[in-house]
Amino acid sequence: MTSRPDDRRRVHRQVVSYVRRSARMNPSQEKAWAAHAPRLVVEVPRGDRSTSIRPDAGVDWSATFGREAPLMIEIGSGRGEALAALAAAHPEANVVAFEVFQPAVASTLSLLTRRDIGNVRIVLADGAQGLRRLVRPAELAQLWTFFPDPWHKARHHKRRLVDPGFAALAASRLAPGGHWRLATDWEDYALAMREVLDAAPGLTPAPGADADGWAPRYADRPVTKYEARGAGAGRTIHDLDYVRTDDPVDAPAADADDVGAGAGEPVGDLVHRTPLAHPLGQDPL
Repeated sequence: MTSRPDDRRRVHRQVVSYVRRSARMNPSQEKAWAAHAPRLVVEVPRGDRSTSIRPDAGVDWSATFGREAPLMIEIGSGRGEALAALAAAHPEANVVAFEVFQPAVASTLSLLTRRDIGNVRIVLADGAQGLRRLVRPAELAQLWTFFPDPWHKARHHKRRLVDPGFAALAASRLAPGGHWRLATDWEDYALAMREVLDAAPGLTPAPGADADGWAPRYADRPVTKYEARGAGAGRTIHDLDYVRTDDPVDAPAADADDVGAGAGEPVGDLVHRTPLAHPLGQDPL
């Protein structure tokens, strides 16, 4: 049966309203943003999208934090549950988070302030672009990508963050001996990640993996609400831990307007979030 024009217009209005509500900060988030963003959010030159980064952008992280310290980065920090715990566990480090969802960043600002955590700065921008454009080669002590969006449908797998191009970029930004720690609750994505990282030049599995090849849980990573939901649904949490070798690693070439992971999809940090209920009962892309 063909849908009528009135039905299509109604559905369009519902979807537009959903997108707008999902991206809107509530009053508490607006208050946190106004109070804390000037101090904790790092502004960067923008490209053609609000969350893209201009190719000639750069940040001196030591100057930004006011100290020389190991640099650790989380891509896709969501509402900051893991970020806050990890930063508190590493007061010796300068911790940077990339996140594209402003309400989540505002919630993170509130959380960091309540816990008096001062060694974090956040960039409201695409994490893959941030890693390429705002981090120098061999500058990173640790990279964290916890529960990136698995993009379940096969036709959407090209949007997954962890692919050969991104793995090469990550390896180039890690210092020799630096760790890339990952976790997911979707087994097919875990297996795909491991296949990519096992083949990535300059990366090797960290010691301590179990008989099936999975890393032990990173002790500093807390159980977030998202992880608890996955475990409650019966999904196994898979951890991965790879170390940068001493071999030189070159980042993959990229166009001036590259926007994300290796496939160049404009999809931001690809982190799981908890969106509003979709008006059509669908998961948003």
